[in-house]
Amino acid sequence: MVAMKGVIPHTTPLFMAGVRLVPAGVLVLLFAALTGRQQPKTWLAWLWIGLFALVDGALFQGFLAAGLLRTDAGLGSVMIDSQPLAVALLSLWLFGESIGIFGWLGLGLGILGISLIGLPKEWIFDWLQQVGVSGLAMVSNSPAVVGTEAATMTTHYGQWLMLVAALAMALGTIIARHLCRYVDPVVATGWHMILGGLPLLALSAATETQQWVNIDLSGWMALSYSTVFGSAVAYGLFFYFASSGSLTSLSSLTFLTPVFALLFGNLFLSEMLNSLQWSGVGLTLVSIYLVNQRDILANRLKLKSSVGKMPEATTEQLDSSLLRSREVTVPVESEAEIWR
Repeated sequence: MVAMKGVIPHTTPLFMAGVRLVPAGVLVLLFAALTGRQQPKTWLAWLWIGLFALVDGALFQGFLAAGLLRTDAGLGSVMIDSQPLAVALLSLWLFGESIGIFGWLGLGLGILGISLIGLPKEWIFDWLQQVGVSGLAMVSNSPAVVGTEAATMTTHYGQWLMLVAALAMALGTIIARHLCRYVDPVVATGWHMILGGLPLLALSAATETQQWVNIDLSGWMALSYSTVFGSAVAYGLFFYFASSGSLTSLSSLTFLTPVFALLFGNLFLSEMLNSLQWSGVGLTLVSIYLVNQRDILANRLKLKSSVGKMPEATTEQLDSSLLRSREVTVPVESEAEIWR
């Protein structure tokens, strides 16, 4: 996010999305070849790769680029980073992943945290004021929120595009789980980036102009960093772990994206965080802990509940048995050895 901030005004969205995908896909396939990973051999494998490329490559990056032009960056970031909630629902429905009360609590806190991070504080205060005065949520008549009718329609259109992008990303995460049955996940990641990025570059060539004319050396360095680390490394690792681990736990880590963006913005760009954003950072970190430790926390809660319901005699027997199980015999030569 920080690397791309300076280059965005000097390029076009579809070109930027294509550049982030196609060269990164080539790098991932080179890594796959060097590590001896097998290329897809069956038509079913290529069919899944094509679906993966369409959903997570072309649709996600395309709707994301189009949505950024028509909505506020903070609001768009919140909507994109809310996709762990969609992944959790799909994982529950398709794979029967256990979410539990702590998981849902963590997801809710994560949505609240990224909202405090990404949304302008004027929006939040105005929303709270409207709720407190009239009891109607998300109603505001201030120019800062609504503006002109045309601007409002454009913003709402951009929000829908960002929502579709978030859903496409969530579906891509789910597809990655099925994809690994037919092809290596790293190889699939490389091909889906290439096949998904080429249509974006074609659309850029047909509809956009001066895509790279105004990009200077620092801008190309930012694009290179975003391609290598923001796409090749990040995509490769994400979908490699998505092929085997818990999708709910893995996708919840994307809540950290705005957190790192804020922290690196403060470190490298001297951007200051307000109190609401710091609160959002704290809530986001708590949400990550709750989602990833939900099973352990649930088991602890069940254990405490079951122990609390035991009769007093049973608990005393349990305590005495635990004490006896811990008794050991240690041979000593003298009383001084005991104190030593």
